[in-house]
Parts: sequence; C-alpha cells; structure tokens
Amino acid sequence: MRICVINPNTTTSMTDKIGEAARHAASQGTEIIACTSPSGPESIESHFDESLSVPGLLEVIRQGEIEGYDGYVIACFGDPGLLAARELTGKPVIGIAEAAMRMASLISTHFSVVTTLSRTIVIAEHLARQYGVEHLCRRIRAADVAVLELEDPASDSYRRVRDEAKRALVEDGAGAIVLGCGGMADLARCLSEDLGVPVIDGVSAAVKLVEALVELKLGTSKVGDLAYPLPKRFTGQFAHLSH
Repeated sequence: MRICVINPNTTTSMTDKIGEAARHAASQGTEIIACTSPSGPESIESHFDESLSVPGLLEVIRQGEIEGYDGYVIACFGDPGLLAARELTGKPVIGIAEAAMRMASLISTHFSVVTTLSRTIVIAEHLARQYGVEHLCRRIRAADVAVLELEDPASDSYRRVRDEAKRALVEDGAGAIVLGCGGMADLARCLSEDLGVPVIDGVSAAVKLVEALVELKLGTSKVGDLAYPLPKRFTGQFAHLSH
C-alpha cells in the first residue's frame, strides 16, 4: 500500500516532520510518500492562505493518480480542498482535522482542540460543526504559536502548546486533546505522557483511516457530488486543466 501524505504549504522541513509521524503510524508494508505542495503559502494561517494552498494540493493529487497511490492524506488542520480532492480520485482522501476529531470522539466523551493562532479558531469551529462533532468539542483553543514557530526550537512552542492543553483539561473538562496543526505532529507522544490523557495527532489518525479504507476496499464514491469533475475549458493559469 502506498499513501501520499501532502503538506499543502511549501515548507519542506514541515513536510519532513509530517512524513516522519506518518511513517511511525503506518503499518508494516505501508509506504508513505510525503509531498510538499508545489505552490502556495509557506504556512497556512487564514482563509486566504487556505484558498491559495488548494491549487498546489490538487496538482499533487492529479500527479498522484498517474503514479498510482492507494490513498491520500491532506496534512493541514483546515482540511483545505478536501472535497475537491475527493472529486479527483476514487481513492480515499482523508483530512487530518476530520480524522483527529472522529478519532477523539471514539475514545472520550469530550475533547478540546489546541491550535496555533487565535485567528484560526473559527476555521476549526466550522469544521467541528461540519463534521457533526460540535457537541463533543468543548472548546477550540489557541496556543498563539505561529505555524513556522513550530519549526524553531527557540520558540518554546512545546511548552506553550502543553500549557494550553493543561488549561483545556481543567477549564473545559476535556478527556482528550486534539492537536490543531500538522506541524504539531511530533508533539503528540510527549504531550500524552506529560498530560496523562490521549493526545491525537491528525496525521497519524488519517494514515490509519486510509489504511483501513484501502484494506476494506472502500474508496471515494463517484456517484453524486464527488463524481469526477465535468470536462470544460479553463483560462489563465488553469488552462492546462481544459478538457
């Protein structure tokens, strides 16, 4: 089984971190190919960033169909372009926010999310509502750590994420913590040990879900809105997509 794990931003050091977490979670015999988006922002921290990350992400999916991957993970907690990506392939495509929230709902009656900047809280709130877990999600919290600060050992990002998670346990009554950024993928194990509760990294959760779907021979339905895109003409930078 070959799973393509896509970092929708263009920071390769984050791709390396995400790929390492994915390989650690993967079963023996699963090959993880970690890909960096060929275009877009260096980090994704706003609606604007998410929108500009989608064309590069979809280009990876299109290329992945040629290379014959068995499934895909979108490793950004906003799950940018998730439904568009599912239109492009009959293979499973899992976003890390949906994976982490659904996994958390299986092991705790309530969870809280600890994300990066406070401006991204509303994005995670919308996703919790969209995925039908709003009643289980006690709160979306921000550690006020910029995404690229997670790459800087001098930023003290681990302590800031840990302290926010501790507050979630006390103030929210959360039984589990969901990490709200693909760049936090390397923090889950240490945080779980420090906090004494399950800490869910969406990258690892998404890999396991893709593996399960592939093994069950379940792929993206091509009936209805997730059918392949209709052939049509495109102009400008997307002219090469014309059929």
